[in-house]
Amino acid sequence: MAGHSQFKNIMHRKGRQDAARSKLFSKLSKEITVAAKLGAPDPDMNPRLRLAVQNAKAQSMPKDNIERAISKASSGDDENFEEIRYEGYGPNGVAVIVEALTDNRNRTGGAVRAAFTKHGGNLGSTGSVAHMFNRIGEITYPVAVGSNDDVLEAAIEAGADDVQSDENGHVITTTFDTLGTVASELETALGEAETVKAVWTPTVTTQLDADGAESIMKLIAVLEDDDDVQQVFTNFEVDDETMAKLTA
Repeated sequence: MAGHSQFKNIMHRKGRQDAARSKLFSKLSKEITVAAKLGAPDPDMNPRLRLAVQNAKAQSMPKDNIERAISKASSGDDENFEEIRYEGYGPNGVAVIVEALTDNRNRTGGAVRAAFTKHGGNLGSTGSVAHMFNRIGEITYPVAVGSNDDVLEAAIEAGADDVQSDENGHVITTTFDTLGTVASELETALGEAETVKAVWTPTVTTQLDADGAESIMKLIAVLEDDDDVQQVFTNFEVDDETMAKLTA
């Protein structure tokens, strides 16, 4: 497994989190509010909002928090968030995509640029690395949801493109455009997912040794600690031996 998903597995196995739960809820709330402002405040009428709510529920975000985030969209406050995608190269030439929601472009851009510079990378222009990734939908379920065959059958019925199952759980992928529909069908068949989101998956990867992997992981951790950053994706890859060292 390459890139950011691999990094997440490493961090999970080491028993660490990139941010406190309150920070995670804050980011989820921001996405819900933005989705509700851009469309109807009803998840059934707003695909993006439905995905945001599904993801929040999957992270055990309280119902009251979700409802407050939706209500905030129509509260008349002056806080407006802008979606920005940053692209660049981290240490060892690793391609990095950063997705952010911000009410201050200068603040966020400055923080992202500083993180790249401090950790041996360079922030590029929009489109500088996106051509090395595909935009797809990703839905994850825990192992306990069912057997590999059961999940595969449900995914096929829902119209998913692929399923990867291992000891960490089930990762179901779809086209970006069908993510909402497939997630809804899977929720009916399997229950609420752990995560439902659009991701950037690399088509070209950069192989790293243990030192290289540690370097890019530090950059990812700093970026994800920023309140404005929603998601970070990379194209790094490590072999099984290196993975074993990192997770020891």
